[in-house]
Amino acid sequence: MSTADSGRSGDAAEGRAVRVLVVDDQAMVREGIVLLLGLLPGIEVVGSAGDGEEAVDLVAAHAPDVVLMDLRMPRCDGVEATRRIRARHPATQVVVLTTYADDDWLFPALRAGARGYLTKDADGEEIVRAVRDVMSGQARLSPAVQRRLLEQVTAPAPPAPGHGGLPDGLTPREAEVLELIADGLPNAEIARRLRIGSATVKTHINNLFAKTGVRDRAQAVRYAYRQGIARPPRTDLPGADVT
Repeated sequence: MSTADSGRSGDAAEGRAVRVLVVDDQAMVREGIVLLLGLLPGIEVVGSAGDGEEAVDLVAAHAPDVVLMDLRMPRCDGVEATRRIRARHPATQVVVLTTYADDDWLFPALRAGARGYLTKDADGEEIVRAVRDVMSGQARLSPAVQRRLLEQVTAPAPPAPGHGGLPDGLTPREAEVLELIADGLPNAEIARRLRIGSATVKTHINNLFAKTGVRDRAQAVRYAYRQGIARPPRTDLPGADVT
């Protein structure tokens, strides 16, 4: 899948091609992205993966500069894969390339460490620009995604519950757990942060899910933002070029 010969001559800034890993569970889409990138100057595709588990393994094996990451995938979704990659390989940047731009995926992906977020209607020029921007420490968001971020950041804070109370009968500890979920932490890390057992974390999560009526962690994150228990991530907006 390598396009090193055409890529290395096109990346004058670094003197070599930018090494990219493509992750998407649909083989036809994945192969199309690989083919598109192979035609672009300054890009070397070092591999492709069909799910998040495979992506994590390939990052360890090939040390790509950038991962183009789909989100909704079997075994390990793109949010969890992004979290693992950024934790284990901080030099590798992640650009989300997905069909989904709703809150249930957008905010968890940014919390997990993605520095770019594009939808699949992006053309080759936009993808290359996103790859180069995240390599230089900037963010790259599609126009729709940046509008959504701005709406969340500038939205008025919800009224504080009276007398220090929490919504839906949540306890202070359950609210702490919910805030850490919104920060993208897995159960084991929540247990370490709060110095409690993993079984206790699961109990708190089950209780807060029951009280709030959410069905999964993505919905819990959205609930936390709406209730003011957690704040959406503030991406480096001045660097988030939307042209």
